Amino acid sequence: MIDTAQAYNNEEGVGAAVRKSGIPRDELFLVSKIWISNYGYDKALASIDESLRKLGTDYIDLMLLHQPFCDRYGAYRALETAYRNGKLRAIGVSNFYPDHFIDLASNVEIVPAVNQVETHVFDQQREAQQYMKEFGTHMMAWAPLAEGRNNFFSNPVLEKIGKKYGKSVAQVALRWLVQRDVIIIPKSTHIARMEQNLDILDFTLSETDMAEIALLDTRKSLFFDHHAPEVVKMFMGWR
Repeated sequence: MIDTAQAYNNEEGVGAAVRKSGIPRDELFLVSKIWISNYGYDKALASIDESLRKLGTDYIDLMLLHQPFCDRYGAYRALETAYRNGKLRAIGVSNFYPDHFIDLASNVEIVPAVNQVETHVFDQQREAQQYMKEFGTHMMAWAPLAEGRNNFFSNPVLEKIGKKYGKSVAQVALRWLVQRDVIIIPKSTHIARMEQNLDILDFTLSETDMAEIALLDTRKSLFFDHHAPEVVKMFMGWR
C-alpha cells in the first residue's frame, strides 16, 4: 500500500515509481486524497481524473476527502460517481472527527469505507473509532508513531513492554494499533526501519499491556485541532 495525496504533490512520482518497480498493478494498493481546493462536485470529478493521469493508472484503490472543510458534500458525491464508474475501488474520508463524520456518513449513499485520522498512543481516538464502527467504517491511523513527538521513541512504558518481547518502541506501538483493528501507515525513509515496521506479526500484546498503553492517552492532538477557529482559518488559506 502506498499512501499519497493531491496536496503532497507526489502523485506523479508515485506513478513513476510504480511503473519502474515492475510490480503488477493488482499487487499494489494505491491511496490518494482530494484536496479542499478541488472540492465541489465538478472540480472533484476533474481532480480524480487528474490524479489517475498522474498516477498512471485507470483506477485508484482508495480515494479520500483530505479535510472536512469547504464543499465536502459535493466532493463526496463525486467520489460516489467515480466509484460507480469503476475509477475508484473504495472511497472514504480523512480527518473527519465524530461530528463531521456522523453528519456526512448519515447523509450519503455510500458510507465511507475508511476514515484516516491522527491516531497514536498519545491520541488514541477510542470514541471516534466506536462511531466509525457503528457505520462499518475502518479507522486508518496517520502518524501512528506520532512522528516522534512527545518523546515517543523513549517512552518508558513502551520501552518496558518492548523489552518483554524483544521489540522496539515503534513495534510495540504499531502492534497495539493492529490489535485495536486500526489500519496503520507508518512512514520511514530507512529500509531497516521499514523492515522493522513489518515485523510485528510474531507477537501479541497481553491485555495488561494494552491497558497500560491505554493510560498514555491525552485525548489531544499533537498537530492541530480541526475544530479550533485558527486552524480552520489556516486551512481556508490553503484553498
